[in-house]
Amino acid sequence: MELDGKAIIVTGSAGGIGQAIARRCVQEGACVLITDRNEEGALSTAAEFASRSAVHVDDLADPAAPARIVAAAVEAFGTISAVVNNAAFIPRSDIETTDVELFDAVMAVNVRAPMLLIQAALPYLEAAGGCVLNIGSMNAYCGEPPLLAYSISKGALMTLSRNLGDAMHMRYGVRVNQINPGWVLTPNEYRLKLADGLPPDWPERISKTITPSGRLVTPETIAAGAVFWLSDASQPISGSVVEFEQYPIIGRNPPKDVSS
Repeated sequence: MELDGKAIIVTGSAGGIGQAIARRCVQEGACVLITDRNEEGALSTAAEFASRSAVHVDDLADPAAPARIVAAAVEAFGTISAVVNNAAFIPRSDIETTDVELFDAVMAVNVRAPMLLIQAALPYLEAAGGCVLNIGSMNAYCGEPPLLAYSISKGALMTLSRNLGDAMHMRYGVRVNQINPGWVLTPNEYRLKLADGLPPDWPERISKTITPSGRLVTPETIAAGAVFWLSDASQPISGSVVEFEQYPIIGRNPPKDVSS
């Protein structure tokens, strides 16, 4: 198994991509700290894994939360081999609706919390020769119009990954990498689009311009890729940002629909 004997923190693991990553990590032999502010979802996720997991309920908006999360992982497993910064606050906002309070709230969860969690876990990661995997977004490159604050935060997270991927690997022997998922069909995304007025079968109606394969990416696909970056197989790579999308964003020349 790729992650046998490793102890991994996965934030935002009560559902969606984080839950899929936690599940795959356990399947690959790791013990996982399920941490989320959704207590019911976290407990439900951990119930699948019996003795291979522990639960810590916390809110990453609180700057003291990362230290508590690290303490919970050490208490449960005695060590920390890896940190997966997956949790994110994804409000809709544009240039007219992004006020100071919203901007600060997004940056607190999506950028400050990952940095503080890495900082708190660093002594244990160094001792274990461990690694960090940040879960970013294709929105880091420019972002969708109604996701201004979120997109800015993911751009900042990408810079954090590249900066620490160099500095921490060289000084502490700790690797930092990032994956940028594109459009992923999570339960929350499905519900969100229903609320936007799309029909129940909306995932099957998406143009092949957006889904060349004919379907959206699943959380399980992201989780399978995450295992590589969390495993020793990805050594000594650090500071990499890899896109997990069906088509290239940068330099893409999508087909044009021309009506006669």
